[in-house]
Amino acid sequence: LQSMQTLAESIETYALLRTIPGVGPLTAAMLVAEIGDIKRFPSVKQLTAFAGLDSAVHESGTFKSKKNRISKRGSSYLRTALYQATVAGISKQIHGPRNSILFQFYQQKRDEGKPAKVAIVAASHKLLRIIFGMWNSGSAFQAH
Repeated sequence: LQSMQTLAESIETYALLRTIPGVGPLTAAMLVAEIGDIKRFPSVKQLTAFAGLDSAVHESGTFKSKKNRISKRGSSYLRTALYQATVAGISKQIHGPRNSILFQFYQQKRDEGKPAKVAIVAASHKLLRIIFGMWNSGSAFQAH
């Protein structure tokens, strides 16, 4: 565990990911290890599919399912790391949530009537899109 973290700290993307509120040292190391080279994913859609956060659409002929779940294909470790970081990011602290961007998105989903876990998964997807943008541009996290 310690050697994994030491190795991760030598990778510049690790420091970049640590600028995101809610992403701890272990989560950042897991994200770096699971995603590897971001250049493998030409678009955020492919990274989403790799994480298994894309929706599994159930349809046949004229039937279209009302309940679409996430596909869960791809890396369960990456999904877990994103989920943990999202829960940490939206958790309320004395001065408000750690990650205001994720919390506002989560709250918006809750206000739309989505269950808590569905809203957290949606916020995890948003976090993944933020990570994709940061990693490709090489810029640190900025709370607007």
